[in-house]
Amino acid sequence: MDEKVSPIHHIWDLPEVQIILQKQLDDGSWPSKYGNNQTGVKYSLIETWKALRFLVQQYEMDNTHPAIQMAAEYIFSCQTDEGDIRGILANQYAPYYTGVIMYLLIMASYQHDPRIKKGFQWLLDMRQYDGGWVIGSPGIIGIPNLSRNELNDLTSNRNRETFRVFDRSKPFSAAGTGMVLRAFSVHPTYRRSEAALTAASLLKSKFFKKDNWASYQHPDNWIRFQYPFWWTNLVSALDSLSLMGLSSDDPNIKKALKWLIEHQQHDGLWKVSYSKIHKSPDNDRTLNSRLWITLAICRIFKQFYQIF
Repeated sequence: MDEKVSPIHHIWDLPEVQIILQKQLDDGSWPSKYGNNQTGVKYSLIETWKALRFLVQQYEMDNTHPAIQMAAEYIFSCQTDEGDIRGILANQYAPYYTGVIMYLLIMASYQHDPRIKKGFQWLLDMRQYDGGWVIGSPGIIGIPNLSRNELNDLTSNRNRETFRVFDRSKPFSAAGTGMVLRAFSVHPTYRRSEAALTAASLLKSKFFKKDNWASYQHPDNWIRFQYPFWWTNLVSALDSLSLMGLSSDDPNIKKALKWLIEHQQHDGLWKVSYSKIHKSPDNDRTLNSRLWITLAICRIFKQFYQIF
C-alpha cells in the first residue's frame, strides 16, 4: 500500500499472464468452445471480456501492450452505431455487459477514446425513470407474457430484431446498476456526474436487501465475492462508490464497511462467500481467490479513508 515496487509491466511476463495471452487470436479476440457466433451470441466477445478481467483488472495491463490494443479493437468492432457493445445477448441490448466491458477499456487507458464517450451516451439513454438500470435487456422487459422459450430465442437468435419496447417505469436492478456503474466509477469526468451519483444512491440503498428483479434477487448475493469482479456484490459495489468519492460516513456505506470489519477471518483474509445459498469452502483451491478479494477490500478501505 504505497510501498515502492517495480513498474507494473514487470509482472506482465509472469507465466499466469502469458498463458492467457498465448490463446489470443489474430483478430484480438479469445476463442470459445462454442465456436464463432453460430447462434447469434458472440461467444468470442464473452471470452475476450473474461480474459480482460484478468489481464486488465488483476494484472493492470493497459494499451501500451499490443495484446490489449488488439483486444480493444476487437471489442470496439462489436460496438453498434447506437453505442452499445452488442452480441452477448445476440441482437438485444445488454447495458450491464456494456458497462463492465467499458470499465475494463477505461482501466486500460481508453477513457478519452470517442467510442467510450459514445458508449456512455448510450448507457445514459438506457436508464429507467428512477435513474438506474435493469438486469437483462431493457427492451425485452417491456414485452408482456414472455415465455421462457421466447426469451431464450430473443437472446440467442441473430435474426431477431432488437426490441425497444421500453417500460422505464419499472424499478432499477441493483445487480444491473452495479455493473453499469463500474464504468462511471473509473472515468475522470463521468464518475462525479449527476447521473452517476443518482445511480450510486440507488445502489447503496439496496445493500443487504433483495433486488427488485428475480435475477440475483436473494440478499445473500451481496456477500458472495469474486475477483476479478463479475456480478454485483458488496465488494464490487463499494469499490465503485469509493472511486466515485462517496463518504464513508454515509449510513449505507458505514454499515457495509462495518460488516466487512466484523467478518474478517482470524488469518486476516476474507472468505469467498458468506452466503447460505452459495457456500464455498475455505481450502487450498480457494486461497488464491481469498487473497485477491482481500486485496480488493484493502483498497476499498484505503480509498474511503485515504489511510496511506
